[in-house]
Amino acid sequence: MDERTRAAIRVAQRNEITEHHIYAALAARSTGKNKIILRRIAKDERGHHDFWKALTQEEVSPRWWTVRWYVFLARVFGLVFALRLMERGEDLAQEAYHKLEHIEGVRRIINDEEHHEQLLLDMLREERLEYAGSMVLGLNDALVELTGALAGLTLAIQNASIVAIAGLVTGIAAALSMAASEYLSSEEEAGQKDSQKAALYTGVAYIITVALLIAPYFFFANIFVALSVTLCIAVLIIFTYTFYITVAKRQRFWPRFLKMAAISLGVAAISFGVGLVLRATIGVEV
Repeated sequence: MDERTRAAIRVAQRNEITEHHIYAALAARSTGKNKIILRRIAKDERGHHDFWKALTQEEVSPRWWTVRWYVFLARVFGLVFALRLMERGEDLAQEAYHKLEHIEGVRRIINDEEHHEQLLLDMLREERLEYAGSMVLGLNDALVELTGALAGLTLAIQNASIVAIAGLVTGIAAALSMAASEYLSSEEEAGQKDSQKAALYTGVAYIITVALLIAPYFFFANIFVALSVTLCIAVLIIFTYTFYITVAKRQRFWPRFLKMAAISLGVAAISFGVGLVLRATIGVEV
């Protein structure tokens, strides 16, 4: 065995023992079917490590910081997101495995990894993804409505405190309205979703978005600086959520991100123009 092949096998061995500990740690935090699935994958990854170890005759340590990182992601963003993100790294590992396919037994490992991706991980269930539509409803509606309202109020009133208060009242009222609408809509879906949970996800997503978008008006005296920061926050929210949902659901990032950003910023631009017209015609003085 040449040194390059031995080095590649050593990397594969370390990857497998690291992934074994990740899946084992996530299994310890899971219940029901998810726990069974994760334990099975952890066992397979341990077996893969043992296969590579038999070739290297060496002990390797897992990358503990990687284990802690994915456990942290699972706690904050959910199990499915963390696993889907980890899959992206495993795709690179599988490419490396194909270069070692001449070694007897490697083909079985490749098949196992493909099986994990195509079957086992698809069986995972997580509540927050089942209610992703409700979260999108609350988040997207808040982005479109509030960025538009704040842009219009900014030019029409030009007083940061008043714009912040008006935006907060508008946002809270709209959040309650959207939550109620989602509750009634879910009630009509013949038990496909828990209507109370759907309403909660919609309302909470809306309120969090409102708080983030309005915050700059409490910190910046210059009304136009506050609006600029709010628009940057809106783009960052869209970027973060789009990355989360496209990773978790295996969707394309850029088309979804650009569509949401264009809608929110487009509405803000139109509302800004409406504020300009109103200020010029009505002559709002504050």
